[in-house]
Order: sequence, then structure tokens, then C-alpha cells
Amino acid sequence: MENYIKLSTLNDFIFCPKSIYYHTLYDSYEKNIYQEKAQKEGTKIHEKVDNKTYSSSKHILQAMSVYSEFYQIAWKIDIFNTKTEELIERKTKIFLDKEWKPKIYLWQKYQLWWQMFCLQEMWYNVQSLWIYSVKDNKKYRIYKPNDMQLLKFQKILKEYKNFDLLQKNFRQNTQKCLKCIYRELCDYYIWEVYPQLKLFD
Repeated sequence: MENYIKLSTLNDFIFCPKSIYYHTLYDSYEKNIYQEKAQKEGTKIHEKVDNKTYSSSKHILQAMSVYSEFYQIAWKIDIFNTKTEELIERKTKIFLDKEWKPKIYLWQKYQLWWQMFCLQEMWYNVQSLWIYSVKDNKKYRIYKPNDMQLLKFQKILKEYKNFDLLQKNFRQNTQKCLKCIYRELCDYYIWEVYPQLKLFD
């Protein structure tokens, strides 16, 4: 299993390819040392699932390790109901946009799709995918990927495997840098983003 890619690492990669390296630097530290408010809330939300105390029902699988031999990915699911065949990912809160539509990001969809691939390889039938917004007690349906989305997923895996931390001309969205918990370790933030921020002080 050492060669399998963690879903959490893939999520980091989609957010910013450089963050996968900084993520490993923090692995040996207690999370509360480097996590910011949003990450701490997310950890709190997952406590019952991680401790497998969310439900005592045997048909509710909690924090179960899953893997895909085909894609070489592995991680843990939040909740899978073997009776309804619903796969559920818990989030602190899903916010609404100006048109009152849920703001669900691509990486959040990928999380569920990847978990579904793993479960299917493990001979589970997955009927539906959901994101559960804990703070406002709402569920949002995530539809299964189409052929184009599958191709994009495979492309991301290839980019992940070929990414070079030292590549030239690396660019990133400044707003992502400002939200990144690894920004103080990142050369791009230190040399490119932070000096620009100082100009507006």
C-alpha cells in the first residue's frame, strides 16, 4: 500500500501542486499546531465518524479504509449506508452563492467520486453520492462522473505523478495562496505573493 496515493494528498494537489510537499512536512506534527480555524472545525466535525461512534448500526460503515488497485489511490470514507447504498461526505458547511445555489467545489466532487471508485473495486454497489452540510443539516446530491470527467480525473493523476517541485514559471491564484495553511513554508508565497501584499500595506 506504500505506493498508493492518499486522497487527501490529491485534494492538496488540486488546490495547489506544491502543497503536497508541505503536507508531508507537517505529518509528524500535531494538527492543532498548524491548522487554522476552518481546518480545526472540519476535524471536529469528523470526530464521531473517525471514532466510529456516529452510529451503532451495522449497515453504516464509518471511517472505513478503501482503495483502488486500478487507480492506485487509497483513503477512508466518511459514511456508507449499505442498505440505501448512499455514500456520504460530511462537511462543516456548504455555503450558497448569490443565486442561492450550493457552492460545491470540484475537489469536493472528486472526493466522492474517488471514494466511489474504491468502493466499487471492493465489490460494493454505490447508488448515490451526497455531501452533508453539518452546521445547517442539509444534504446535496453529487452526480456520478461522465466520460469527460473521468478523463479529466485520469489527467490529474498523470499530472500528480509527473509534477516537479522545481519547475520554472510556476504560477498560482493569489487567493488560494492567502487561504493556504502551508503558505509560510512556500517559496512562491514568500517571493511572489507576500512582496505584492506589502505594496498595499
